Amino acid sequence: MVAKRKTLPVLGTKVSKGSWVENVINYVLARQNEDGGYAFAQGLVSNLQDTYYGLAILHLLDTPFPNIQKTIAWLRDFSVENKLNLHYYLTKALMLIGEPPCEQIQDFMASFLASHREFGTIDVYVEIASELETTFRVTEIANILRIELNKGNLTKGLLKYKNDDGGFGAHGRSNLNSTYHAVASLFNLGYAVKSLTDTLAFVRFCEKPSGGFTVVPNSFPPYMEHVYYGVSILDLLGQLVNYPEETAKFVFRCQTPRGGFARSDLGIPTFEDTFYALNLLRKIGKL
Repeated sequence: MVAKRKTLPVLGTKVSKGSWVENVINYVLARQNEDGGYAFAQGLVSNLQDTYYGLAILHLLDTPFPNIQKTIAWLRDFSVENKLNLHYYLTKALMLIGEPPCEQIQDFMASFLASHREFGTIDVYVEIASELETTFRVTEIANILRIELNKGNLTKGLLKYKNDDGGFGAHGRSNLNSTYHAVASLFNLGYAVKSLTDTLAFVRFCEKPSGGFTVVPNSFPPYMEHVYYGVSILDLLGQLVNYPEETAKFVFRCQTPRGGFARSDLGIPTFEDTFYALNLLRKIGKL
């Protein structure tokens, strides 16, 4: 089904399921493959990350999962090897559709936790990833599977990345990517993240009156993942976005005629960016 060109919702109120939401749903449904998996672009083979995000998008929009038995079979047959990121997406996808986790996840997590004193790496370029993403994924999986972690050691390890400006990042350089993964990990560990008042100040410095957030203060332009991180951190800290209307306008500028959302208003749509867009729109009361 070809998605119609979007109609921007009237900002200032919650949006109802209108044409732009239908376009998102059609974008996802049109990219489910015959095997039951998903890929963000038509013609690509199914992959685990897009399958998780495709399911997560449909879940956010209260849309039934199509061909669910095929999807379950595809997920069950997927070889995750010994890669944490694949175990993460597989576990999250199975949880979304109400299926029990794969049997090997418990053994994998036990082996992973036994062999890693610290998670992640500090050699990460600021615009590509976060040195704390691995820790975040471990704490997410552990909470889903109710695996006991050494919360004290992990908390101390995370707080070592906290800098004088309140943000988190390696080598004393704070950025929003690392700050999100640190705060979310601390939240998963039961830490009182609302006490991080200086972290809140750092996030506010990254917030733009024109809408959205940037990876570090005094930079431009915002990108979808940074807006998602900024909104999500504020949500974890019990705070609201200062510029919800402007932020929503930025997000809707990133929706493409295909229905999906891109990283910026000049990018191509992806499932990941579409999930970020819908998730943060819900957090700021626009979905």
